Amino acid sequence: MPGKAIRVRGIVQGVGFRPAIWHLARQHGLTGSVWNDGEGVMIHAFGDAQDLSNFVQQIALQLPPLARLDRLEIDELLGIAPDEFTIVASHHNGIDTPIAADAATCPDCLAEIADPHNRRYRYPFTNCTHCGPRLSIVRSVPYDRQNTSMAAFPMCPQCQQEYNDPSDRRFHAQANCCPVCGPNLWLEDHQGQTLAKDEPIGRTAELIRQGYIVAIKGLGGFHLACDASNAEAVDRLRQRKRRYAKPFAMMAREEAVVSRYASIGPQELSALQHRAAPIVLLSAQGDQLPPGIAPDDDKLGFMLPYTPLHTLLMQALEAPIVLTSGNISDEPQCTANALARDRLAGIADFWLLHDRDIVNRLDDSVVRLMDGQMRMLRRGRGFSPEALRLPPGFAESDNILAMGAELKNSFCLLKNGQAIVSQHIGDLENAVVQQDYRQAIDLYRKLNDFRPNQIVVDEHPGYLSTQYGKTLAATEAIELVSVQHHHAHLAACLAEHSVGLDAPPVLAAIFDGLGMGENGEWWGGEFLFGDYRRCTRLGHFQPIAMLGGTQAMREPWRNTYAQLRHYFDWQTLARDYADLDIMQLLVGKPLATLDRMLAKNLNSPLSSSCGRWFDALAAALGLHAERVDYEGQAAIALEVLAAPVFAEEQAYPQAWAIGCGLDKSVLSWQGLWLAVLDDLKHGTDKPRIAARIHHSLVAATVEMLNRLSGQTGVNSIVLSGGVFQNRLLLEAVSNQLRQHGKAVLSPQRYPMNDGGLALGQAVIAGVSKS
Repeated sequence: MPGKAIRVRGIVQGVGFRPAIWHLARQHGLTGSVWNDGEGVMIHAFGDAQDLSNFVQQIALQLPPLARLDRLEIDELLGIAPDEFTIVASHHNGIDTPIAADAATCPDCLAEIADPHNRRYRYPFTNCTHCGPRLSIVRSVPYDRQNTSMAAFPMCPQCQQEYNDPSDRRFHAQANCCPVCGPNLWLEDHQGQTLAKDEPIGRTAELIRQGYIVAIKGLGGFHLACDASNAEAVDRLRQRKRRYAKPFAMMAREEAVVSRYASIGPQELSALQHRAAPIVLLSAQGDQLPPGIAPDDDKLGFMLPYTPLHTLLMQALEAPIVLTSGNISDEPQCTANALARDRLAGIADFWLLHDRDIVNRLDDSVVRLMDGQMRMLRRGRGFSPEALRLPPGFAESDNILAMGAELKNSFCLLKNGQAIVSQHIGDLENAVVQQDYRQAIDLYRKLNDFRPNQIVVDEHPGYLSTQYGKTLAATEAIELVSVQHHHAHLAACLAEHSVGLDAPPVLAAIFDGLGMGENGEWWGGEFLFGDYRRCTRLGHFQPIAMLGGTQAMREPWRNTYAQLRHYFDWQTLARDYADLDIMQLLVGKPLATLDRMLAKNLNSPLSSSCGRWFDALAAALGLHAERVDYEGQAAIALEVLAAPVFAEEQAYPQAWAIGCGLDKSVLSWQGLWLAVLDDLKHGTDKPRIAARIHHSLVAATVEMLNRLSGQTGVNSIVLSGGVFQNRLLLEAVSNQLRQHGKAVLSPQRYPMNDGGLALGQAVIAGVSKS
């Protein structure tokens, strides 16, 4: 009888793939077996040739919800056909199959917790092979119960029967449990006293309605929750958490509740309902929420319930809740009960706790619709650690560990032609985040049986990721490679769009805050020509001094003064525009000291940063001129100000000039500054000035790229870097380039900010391995 040996690669373990194959084989009258091993899933199938052919075709069409099929490898199989099709024990011969990401509760489990006659009625830890925890609970591989935090909960006879039955959707569901044998939930007050033993979720909802702040232990960490419609509770949470300006994320019971406060298009609705259940940034519209939810922003971040616990809680609440990370600002989320009791004391009034350990911290993912596609702004729960299969030319790339950036850090393992990018780790300036970073690297290495023979770092020697990479390389005698920051942004975009290794070079506009360039220069407004192998700087923004170094990142007025002093005679400018608010602010600053710093080149490095350009112009319009509370705050405020009238405005005439500096084109902005100052002097509405600023940047960027396209003959253009998270900028530049016949690539599945940098580092290093 004919037989086929079918190797299945992809996300095919821990997701119900083997029982799906078991069902499919029985439907087609086949015999044989299926098992997990270190490379994925192996199928031996025997039967009629046509039945075998139909079976193979159906594999890709009948995948379980959490499975991802990368490829099938099919060989003829000789041997005696068995009498039936069976699922056999796993063969553990190395590790070459990824752990699945955590997934929102599936419809079947939601139906069970809503059914009073079901034994899992209102049980907050209900899950199956189609949903529930994965990365958040795993300690090591293989992904079996004893290697997860569910090892502490032996299954009762009924759960064990489900686990053993191939026809049950809980077959080999490692987190399978019920009220008899699974984790427990309880509510505590600030003294550690247990409240509402019988109905902790209902009592929690009541406390939230009463205006209290509750720390809730979720899937990948703790959240702090309060009633999003209660302005006093929201403001109290801000003060206690010391998060004074950055927007809060919210959770709503269902899409209909979200639509009361925000506009939801079809793609945004699909993102809200996705099994990853990310935070989706939506345009505020409709009923008003307290201004403390998202100060000075026109967007609201909503997510839907993604665990049974959240579902049950939100069923008891009409209004949305704030659901922000359970930490003091700039620290990572708490994951352990004891730590949450300690660190969140003074912030939370009550704690909703459970006894299943969170092994791996996972922040909520954040997405936004821009230029027709959902774009990843922060990649975490629900998406990591899914692997990216690299494009043609990288099949042999292997054993590379890329350390990522300093801010918005993630790291990347490149193994067997696949890139595994970690969840969002955070800003490594914080010592606790550094510890989390090192632990996460250790875990990923263990989960993937990964031994790097090359470590890749950013060229900035001060990045803590670079320093740790150098330490690892020295300790383990591993080759160390450094990669230029903006080249990594370019390469990451190419990789996620499956641009092959031998594809022609592209042009790129990489706009961000700061990145180390050549010869120790600070870059950030860059026009590049390159591919995976090489990258050439063809143009850039006019370099301007960062007065006070990193202090200029926190105090936007410093950038305004630096720009004005570069382009004009300051005394003349201060006289001609003396009545402007920005001038009155600047004359009160220690300008003589700053002038001496400039003259002596003290702590005033030149930078072509587009991020600082935005800061300077935002401050000129009175937006967070003195100080920003978080990275990008001033630029976001400028975008929000411009958005309502953007479509009505256009660029300032002669706002920019493209000159030549050495062998590069330099974009300078003297005309823009004169136009902005004149508009301010004449009392022009600031939203219109903000819109004209945006249009000027768009027009200058498009002109520069068109010039470079003419010089190089290249019509494919990458747009990346954190500044392109500005929707007005990304959409307008992209649309105009397309009108000029250019093909535009910009990141979608991985962040265009530094959260995607490690992917680019890894593939650049991977070139030498291919």
